[in-house]
Amino acid sequence: VQLVESGGGLVQAGGSLRLSCAASGLTFSTYAMGWFRQAPGKEREFVGGISRFSTTTYYADSVRGRFTISRDNAKNTGALQMNSLKPEDTAVYYCAVKLGNVRDVSLEYTHWGQGTQVTVSS
Repeated sequence: VQLVESGGGLVQAGGSLRLSCAASGLTFSTYAMGWFRQAPGKEREFVGGISRFSTTTYYADSVRGRFTISRDNAKNTGALQMNSLKPEDTAVYYCAVKLGNVRDVSLEYTHWGQGTQVTVSS
């Protein structure tokens, strides 16, 4: 099983980035997908998630209305569209998958990507 994130980078405050997560080695539609982030010196936090067939999405309060999560099971990919970025969004972003429902508990996720750095300058 492999998850590979891409799309991170440096952006000015107010800008946008789109992160992608490519999955292989698993039946992607079997898994709920979550996005997490970890800033320096802070614990990993839940950003949001999407159910197996995109029927439900979940967002942390800090990103709701600015970030959008999607997935394409036919292509085994997920995405995190980030708009109106703020300096406090600076972190390494991870995609992860788990069986069952989306949860905000990182320990429940069984497979993780390597992470991609997002840096938002003020």
